[in-house]
Amino acid sequence: MYRLVIQAPELATQNLKQLARLSGAHTIEAINQQAFKLLGAEIDNLESVADFCESNQLDFAFIPEDLSVRDIGLVVMDMDSTLITIECIDEIADMIGIKAQVAAITAAAMRGELDFNASLTQRVALLAGLDESALERVYTERLQLMAGAEKMLAGFHAAGAQTLLISGGFTFFTDKLKTQLGLTRTIANVLEIENGKLTGRIVGDIVNAERKRDELIAMRDELGLRLEQVVAMGDGANDLLMLNAAGFGVACHAKPKVQAEAPYNINYVGLDGVLNYFK
Repeated sequence: MYRLVIQAPELATQNLKQLARLSGAHTIEAINQQAFKLLGAEIDNLESVADFCESNQLDFAFIPEDLSVRDIGLVVMDMDSTLITIECIDEIADMIGIKAQVAAITAAAMRGELDFNASLTQRVALLAGLDESALERVYTERLQLMAGAEKMLAGFHAAGAQTLLISGGFTFFTDKLKTQLGLTRTIANVLEIENGKLTGRIVGDIVNAERKRDELIAMRDELGLRLEQVVAMGDGANDLLMLNAAGFGVACHAKPKVQAEAPYNINYVGLDGVLNYFK
């Protein structure tokens, strides 16, 4: 049997009752003011539940009833526009007045319209000559955590889960977030810096979709976990392989292609909505 987790900024009692009828659930229990679980739900009714939730702007997830947060051993996250609200490379580009140009490439890449490696190489090349102090400015002046991020991480960490932040962005930011948030491991691209300035090149292999998937699998195996003990979160096309390699791959406020192909979606609540799946 499944619990059907329903979440939204505001939840009407009549909608919860209708979803209980649609899903065959026998009990409605509150997780908090923005989240409820419907116990005894039948996943055979997923399509009708999905249609109702889309029409009423509700997030939903069918989760096995016997699974709890203490069963989750690994949480894997994308950084830009997932764990944090910005795309770091776009904000770096803003320091030299080319944000619009770079952001257009970023958006196309995240929608899956461009090859990620080529698009990142192109964007980073445009940053050549920028003083490395611009990176610190982006971190201190513009980087903000996504709503619910700290609550989500605190909950999973308290239950014993390990965390991996893996990004097609840059180690300058993932390293700082690792310290700030107590993350287990971080992986990202290394910007080449010479004489205090960006060269416009990346050091080593690019962290792309395949690398994200492979690192998730490697850490899962290292920890001796089963598929259903792994949660992954992302928003861009380069996260899809990673999301589909996890037991619970969640598209968080994601691009349309990612929402369409990911196993789970969070659109209306914060990242703590993923933690609520397992309460």
